[in-house]
Amino acid sequence: MITNRESGTNVHEIADGIYRINTPIRFPDGAAFSFNQYLIVDDEPLLFHTGPRKLFPPVSEAIARVLPLERLCYLGLSHVEADECGSLNEFLAAAPRAVPLCGQIAAMVSMNDLADRAPRAMADGESLVTGRHTMRWFDTPHVPHAWECGLMMDVSTRTFFCGDLFTQPGAGELALTEADILAPSEAFRAPMDYFAHAPSTRATLTRLADEQPTTLACMHGSAWRGDGGSLLRELASVLAKAA
Repeated sequence: MITNRESGTNVHEIADGIYRINTPIRFPDGAAFSFNQYLIVDDEPLLFHTGPRKLFPPVSEAIARVLPLERLCYLGLSHVEADECGSLNEFLAAAPRAVPLCGQIAAMVSMNDLADRAPRAMADGESLVTGRHTMRWFDTPHVPHAWECGLMMDVSTRTFFCGDLFTQPGAGELALTEADILAPSEAFRAPMDYFAHAPSTRATLTRLADEQPTTLACMHGSAWRGDGGSLLRELASVLAKAA
């Protein structure tokens, strides 16, 4: 469903009660890219990634096509970047019950100051029940980058909100794909490597793989369906060879 024809913003359900909000953009050289947010529709709705501040109008418009904006309870972020939380305070103003949702390090070093409302700081391995969905938080420092980085998985649908992992070029026309996303994401990463390559990277990816996700909610490009554990282990092997 296209919700804004000028920006191309669109909404598609990628798992039970989980919607990808996608906005395609063009770089100055004409290359296509995309920003995704994920809306978990539940008793206590959660938005993972707010998108950049300049995308607040089309993203909030898209959310409103699924549920009233003021119903939002949680605004999740992996780490502190514009595409993760650039419009956080705009959403807090529009949703009086909402609070930022992040890891304890992100709360300590940034969100306690940057956010207009105190965050809900998640501990590693902690679960949050939003109704039918149960979100589990994983601290993933420096994976793929940033000390405060963390990621979430909905254990109810095995949907892993994997942030910048498997970032794909292009507009993300397919909301959900079963095609290869590792090769294009690695080709995109190669010329401007944005991974931290921390000593714990392989162990972190293996831990995430052990959760056996079946849907990967990528922040840039298409979401992916398949054996997520195998794909995460394959990424760990690729990164180990490149180290």
